[in-house]
Amino acid sequence: MGKQKRQPVLFEDLYDKPAVVTFTGPRQSSDGGVILLDAMDRKMGLIRRMAQAIRDPRQKGKITYDIEQLLRERIFLITCGYPKCDDADRLAHDPALKMVSHLRDGRLASQPTLSRFENEVTRTDLFRIGRATSETVIDFERRKRIVRKVRRITIDMDPTEDPTYGDQQLTFFNAFYDNWCYLPMITTIQFGDESDQYQVAPVLRPGNAKGSLGAIGILKRLVPRLRRAFPFATLYVRMDGAFSTPEVLAWLEGNDLLHLVNMAKNSVLSAKAESL
Repeated sequence: MGKQKRQPVLFEDLYDKPAVVTFTGPRQSSDGGVILLDAMDRKMGLIRRMAQAIRDPRQKGKITYDIEQLLRERIFLITCGYPKCDDADRLAHDPALKMVSHLRDGRLASQPTLSRFENEVTRTDLFRIGRATSETVIDFERRKRIVRKVRRITIDMDPTEDPTYGDQQLTFFNAFYDNWCYLPMITTIQFGDESDQYQVAPVLRPGNAKGSLGAIGILKRLVPRLRRAFPFATLYVRMDGAFSTPEVLAWLEGNDLLHLVNMAKNSVLSAKAESL
């Protein structure tokens, strides 16, 4: 079968003069939108601060890609819809992805390099990455606003299903979602009556994790940071029924936090409830 001929003429049946389009560049990219993501990251400095949080055990004279380059490549591959490390080999010379990964020459890091990088990250590294993420988002939002005008911040915590397909580590069957999954907890902040919510503390958890697992630990770090950044704001905490445990409620009350927590129907509440 011969080489398929490309169709350069467009709209030939609509106009008297057809539009002719030809692509002559040696390398093209269909992921130009990633440049906008890179521009946003440059403004926030999120990936740079994440990279600084990761310990690099490699010998400097024997590496080709630094931590920030590996992190940028992996993150931007995922955001462009290429979640597998194998995709890096197919896109090794993509000009847009190379540019946002800060690579002028050569190729993107290969699948084995990315896989080693992912598996070398430690629990301590992950904790520091999470802290860097929270601080970056809070600092960025503080710079955008007049601190005195921020009067209310709502902290929203919610576990969510992330379905899994295969034998990934920490994937378990969750009876509530009736599926094999991870159960990450997403914590966001919302300023006043704004509709936008900003993710500040994402935590990946096993699929069988208790709904409130990690909530107090996150709040212990997040609340003081928000109070320092926005000293005139009142903090509210909003949670669903998975967080309605004696430990979580006691911590919220003990730290003077206004809170709205959904509670499952039970006989005690039913006896106290009045019809509207």
